[in-house]
Amino acid sequence: MATVCPAPMQATSHGVFQGDNPLDYSLPLAILQICLVVVVTRGLAYILRPLRQPRVIAEIIGGVLLGPSALGRSNKFLNAVFPHKSLPVLDTLANIGLLFFLFLVGLELDIAAIRRTGKKALAIALAGISLPFALGIGTSFAFRATIVKGAPQAPFLVFMGVALSITAFPVLARILAELKLLTTDLGRMAMSAAAVNDVAAWILLALAVALSGDGSPIISLWVLLTGVGFVIAIILLLRPLLAWMANRSPEGEPVKEVYICATLAIVLAASFATDAIGIHALFGAFMVGIVVPKDGPFAGVLIEKVEDLISGLFLPLYFVSSGLKTNVATISGAKSWGLLVLVITNACIGKIGGTVITSLVVKIPVREAVTLGFLMNTKGLVELIVLNIGRDRKVLNDEAFAILVLMALFTTFITTPIVMAIYKPARPSAPYKRRTVEGSPSDADSELRVLACFHSNRNVPTLLNLVESSRGTSRRRLAMYAMHLVELSERSSAISMVHRTRRNAMPFFNSGDKDGQMVVAFEAFQQLSTVRVKPMTAISDLETIHRDVINSAAEKRAAIVIMPYHKMPQHDGTFHSLGSQYHDMNKRVLRGAPCSVAILVDRGLGGHSQVAAKNVAFSVSVLFFGGPDDREALAYATRMAEHPGVNVTLTRIRPSRPLHDEESDEVVVEAFKAKVDAVKDGSVSFDNIEASGKEAVLEAINSLSKCNMFVVGRMPPTEPLVERPEELGPVGSYLASPEFKTSASVLVIKRYDPATNPASKRFDPKARPPVATDVEDDDEEMNSGGGSASVVPVQWTPTHDSA
Repeated sequence: MATVCPAPMQATSHGVFQGDNPLDYSLPLAILQICLVVVVTRGLAYILRPLRQPRVIAEIIGGVLLGPSALGRSNKFLNAVFPHKSLPVLDTLANIGLLFFLFLVGLELDIAAIRRTGKKALAIALAGISLPFALGIGTSFAFRATIVKGAPQAPFLVFMGVALSITAFPVLARILAELKLLTTDLGRMAMSAAAVNDVAAWILLALAVALSGDGSPIISLWVLLTGVGFVIAIILLLRPLLAWMANRSPEGEPVKEVYICATLAIVLAASFATDAIGIHALFGAFMVGIVVPKDGPFAGVLIEKVEDLISGLFLPLYFVSSGLKTNVATISGAKSWGLLVLVITNACIGKIGGTVITSLVVKIPVREAVTLGFLMNTKGLVELIVLNIGRDRKVLNDEAFAILVLMALFTTFITTPIVMAIYKPARPSAPYKRRTVEGSPSDADSELRVLACFHSNRNVPTLLNLVESSRGTSRRRLAMYAMHLVELSERSSAISMVHRTRRNAMPFFNSGDKDGQMVVAFEAFQQLSTVRVKPMTAISDLETIHRDVINSAAEKRAAIVIMPYHKMPQHDGTFHSLGSQYHDMNKRVLRGAPCSVAILVDRGLGGHSQVAAKNVAFSVSVLFFGGPDDREALAYATRMAEHPGVNVTLTRIRPSRPLHDEESDEVVVEAFKAKVDAVKDGSVSFDNIEASGKEAVLEAINSLSKCNMFVVGRMPPTEPLVERPEELGPVGSYLASPEFKTSASVLVIKRYDPATNPASKRFDPKARPPVATDVEDDDEEMNSGGGSASVVPVQWTPTHDSA
């Protein structure tokens, strides 16, 4: 009897009013599938967020739930939403998304950085590949004797070895960022080893694919040799062409559309070539990404053009395509569950054991070595790619495929909770005494440490001018820790930021910023000023980046943290908000900082460039109402008055009602008045105003609008000058409002008070035994005058241990 093939699906329907069911046509069905996949995976990501799991976990689970393991157990759902005749279209869309995603992975993989990997990281990477690979080969014999009896021997051995030895580099970076370990010694070591592991995994996968053909060994050899020839051709022929396009795309100018289009077409052509060779289309896209020049704006523009569409819509389809092939119900009986336990055990023993043993040999402490082992056991997208290729090549059957998918899911899921449980970073051992600018009498001649944070290069000139104005005298030095706050978003290109940090050990900026000019600005400022400068970088999501600021302030024992205001001034005097997340960040730092906090409203102190020390000519107005915050603001301004180019005017505005700590206010005011009498050049002045109400206060403030900067306390004892004051307080909110016409920047200071900062008590050295830390070594490096800056909080780079 002849077999009747079903008619192929047409692209579009005529509409429900014409009697058509849209789900019988490929385009509306594909749209429904994409929307359903996005909703399910993003919903699961939101649910798993409190567990601090990477998004790939949600995508793998979402794919499995939509497949025959859960919702797909209903034939009605499966035949309506994922009918068998729609799977070729779904797989095609998923693989196109995967092609361009692996092109992005190649773009982010810095081969030059891998070549500079230190001996320790290289040894850890090789041990983390070889031992699990050997155990994977051993595990394959158990599989072949039970559930995969007909599989070809050599390809199956290699596929099992690769499946157990992979470390997911992008997923590992996400986990490290979530745990605040991305820029630590441990995180850098893990990232370096994972990058080497990633390259080795792709080489082994290419070998496995070449061996998995149905032909003779001679054909497999030809596939392998032709693949090597393709790589050589990419390096010798395509790389110069891409470099030519990159060189014709200078910084500050838009990249030509024809270059973007040509590069994306080259990606598809290379994928076609590797598919024709027989080593899968993914390798072509990955190789093109590797040879694209990483310097300049060209690679950044390519990422911006491609990643949101691919990562947001098309890549999740690959997880669903994989989930539709995963049927957990095939794992039944003691034999199958025993194999699942066996493969999970061997994967953990191989990867964790190999990493731990090698780490101990290279003298990494035991706790860090165990943590590194669990971090290196992270799986992800590449693992799924290996398994899907193995299934498509008939090397893995459905049961083996499901077992290995669950193994990848389990080993990745346990990474975050176990690392959180076993790894406790060292606590600062040095006493944290000076938590305010005012300090105690014994702190009068001690160094003032300032943690100055900024979001972009626009904030840097004002920050440098402010710190220069606050440097004090030669015996009262100032140390500035300049922390660049960088959002680690869900976009895959965020991982390229980590590469740039590892490569040059300097704060980095977005593709639109001029990196070199900002680096020169910090270096020049340190050389021409008595201020010690230490650039730092915090890479985190905006909801938790305040923890980086708070922990760094404690580690560096800062007396004050300067945070940028969450609104940027416009040309017409109004302010544009950067977003509620930036606002919340400042409020969290104000609540939890272990020292005083200042919010800097930047209206361009000194213009849009750094002012040389000898050319500083600023006028500063201090509004003093009374109270601890105002006393702290006056202490900061008093330090500014020591600069020969800064004129400071203290305007004391007496409130109508008496204060409970007026004696303390009188002491600091009298001390400032004594300074006025001592300075004969008129650069320090004092004015006393009796203000009986809001209008009198506004009039007094408006008369000072021509100064360059206001320094005020956050919570002075006066009524609000605006209807709804923000975190800047009753006076600061008015100074930062459009109603106040001025070009003066504003520094709003909150004095540290342990009673209102209960969270900061955990930084009290009396609360627990001190533990060794490298803070003092870091400070000695700064004291030696070394010009090279580094990223917080460690000094190690991948090249250090190779010296």
